[in-house]
Amino acid sequence: MRFLMTARAACIIAMFATCVFATTSFAQDAHTTNQFRGVKVNGGTVTHSKEGDRDILTLSDDFKVPDVPDAHWQVIDSKGNVYTLERLQAKNGKFNKSIMLPTYIPDVTRVQIWCAFAETLLGEASFSSPVV
Repeated sequence: MRFLMTARAACIIAMFATCVFATTSFAQDAHTTNQFRGVKVNGGTVTHSKEGDRDILTLSDDFKVPDVPDAHWQVIDSKGNVYTLERLQAKNGKFNKSIMLPTYIPDVTRVQIWCAFAETLLGEASFSSPVV
């Protein structure tokens, strides 16, 4: 009887440890910026995640799409190189909430919403350390 109780306790501890380590490894794959700040974009964040070998950036649900004619995703790497990516506004009145990063971008330290029409920075959010 005592053996069964010990075995049961060991099994419970093993399951708990597995859950803790699985949650920790998942959390290491996702990184979130601070809140966007800028002249037109204030609020919302960006989360970096991996799907296989692809790097994905996703805007949070509380992100408000700015009312400007030509807003784009823009990222900055750790060397200060700027990469203008897809338009934020997609067809059908929807917007590109998630984008896949091109492989030529080595890392990302900041995400910006950029108005290509007015050549104006609308808002910026930063990761605590470079991601990718």
